Amino acid sequence: MILFLPPPPPQPLDFHCKQCALVSNSGQMLGARKGKEIDQSDCVVRMNNAPTLGYEDDVGSKTSLRVISHTSVPLLLRNETRFFRQEADTVYVVWGPERNMRQDGKGRVYNALVKVTEKYPDAHIYMLTREKMLECDGIFQNETGKDRAKSHSWLSTGWFTMVIAIEMCDIIHVYGMVPPYHCGRSQPRKMPYHYYEPKGPDECATFIQNERGRRGNHHRFITEKQVFARWAKLYNITFSNPQW
Repeated sequence: MILFLPPPPPQPLDFHCKQCALVSNSGQMLGARKGKEIDQSDCVVRMNNAPTLGYEDDVGSKTSLRVISHTSVPLLLRNETRFFRQEADTVYVVWGPERNMRQDGKGRVYNALVKVTEKYPDAHIYMLTREKMLECDGIFQNETGKDRAKSHSWLSTGWFTMVIAIEMCDIIHVYGMVPPYHCGRSQPRKMPYHYYEPKGPDECATFIQNERGRRGNHHRFITEKQVFARWAKLYNITFSNPQW
């Protein structure tokens, strides 16, 4: 379940769209010129603090839903006026481990979000419940045969976003997400991990490093995309820029 943060009293998120554009943060979106097409979708789903200002031609300007990692909450708070006042119509769904989202006064991220709702009462901020987090872990294990914790894996924001989009959207068009075999090519074109950080780390280098990492928790980006490829056959999901 996805619950609204107080105030007002917690209540489940009621969000449904016929056609959703799910926009990746990938450097693949640089020069994509998909902005108008994206904005024509019924709903536009974005992740973390990915900006639209200055990138409208490539990624559009409309944002209906943002799925936020607990680690990205501080980045949103640096621009809290823009995210929670100027974009008050956007629905924010935050995911994170129980230690950060606990509601007994010790959940650092939860406490920060409650302060935001008090400061910006018109903001629509929700969080994944512990039960929903465990459900997403279970989906990962069912799809991969691997226990997330025992395999030292940390689900990505892309994973949570796709799970949520499948539940809330009848049709999903994903922009900028590379296929699982992309980084296995002999010499894939170098591309920044984020379109808004052109001098940041290389996308494939980041994917491969996380996929092969065994010490500490890592995002299994390539494994997740293998699952997404299977889901595309079960649900109404298409991928473009690049096209799968």
